[in-house]
Amino acid sequence: MAQILEELYSRKAMGKKSIAVLIDPDKVSDQASLARLLHLCVESKVDYFFVGGSLITTNTLSQVIHFLKTNGPIPVVLFPGSNMHLDASADAILFLSLISGRNPELLIGQHVLAAPILRKSQLEVLPTGYMLVDSGRQTTVSYISNTTPIPSDKPEIGACTAMAGEMLGLKLMYLDAGSGAMNPIPVKFIHQVRRSVSCPLIVGGGINSPEKAKAAIEAGADVLVVGNGIEKNLSLLAEVSDVLQSFNSSLNVH
Repeated sequence: MAQILEELYSRKAMGKKSIAVLIDPDKVSDQASLARLLHLCVESKVDYFFVGGSLITTNTLSQVIHFLKTNGPIPVVLFPGSNMHLDASADAILFLSLISGRNPELLIGQHVLAAPILRKSQLEVLPTGYMLVDSGRQTTVSYISNTTPIPSDKPEIGACTAMAGEMLGLKLMYLDAGSGAMNPIPVKFIHQVRRSVSCPLIVGGGINSPEKAKAAIEAGADVLVVGNGIEKNLSLLAEVSDVLQSFNSSLNVH
């Protein structure tokens, strides 16, 4: 098992939670703002950077990855919206199969095009079941992917979808309410998915307060993803980090 995947499984086995900061290259205004964010992430003990998005309209993906890799110690993981969003200088790639939808391009089509490029690269490939959950309004990812999110009040559908994904051999599950989600994924939904699979569970979208972060990790999230929330409120990162550090520290007491 490769390095980042092995680390995620090891941390899950110990009950330790991780935090990932999602960076959309389109929203990086300049290098100075990226440097400030990087400094804050190092201070806040962020575990991973996820870099990418559903729609990337600028050519800054490579520059963002290069800057993060050159100036900080945090692993950089690609979060691709298509087979065009590849960069071999990152550490790993979330090889996302959109198992909540029925769009064949995002279940396997884009992957066929990307596979020979990834095979030749040094990127660690992280096979990930990507599940969109309704957040109260249409998000960019649901529109671009041309798929319908799983209703947030149907956790049994989420559980069965995740179960099928794990049986197909996917090594991670990612529950996403989408960037700028109106509502986070409900605790009941996270909990039911957590009970249905043994692989690490990533949860993102709508986590814009320490209370929501705490609720998600207590429900079973292994990795919390914050992005849009810290774009609007930089102090949120330190607050969410404090919640995770407190949770992880409590594990050592017992």
